[in-house]
Amino acid sequence: MLHALICTDKPGHLEVRKANREAHLAHLRSDATVVQAGPFVNAAGEMSGSLIVFDTDSREHVEAFAAADPYARAGLFEDVRIEGWNRVIDA
Repeated sequence: MLHALICTDKPGHLEVRKANREAHLAHLRSDATVVQAGPFVNAAGEMSGSLIVFDTDSREHVEAFAAADPYARAGLFEDVRIEGWNRVIDA
């Protein structure tokens, strides 16, 4: 099963995101279950959230990843959701 970690940044926190980006990317690269990842962008083209897709049956694994994410530790996120996801089309 796949899981999606969907995070929305707090308004006005772009600099927090930028300051913690390299640590966040290292965190992503350290997890072999991460299969897709990237930022959401707002109408101005600025990063405003995150989408990370995991290939794991373990919601607990995604919860632990999310809690340890440097972005989360820096207080970047206004909202965090974890959703199980069933891929129907694979391009």
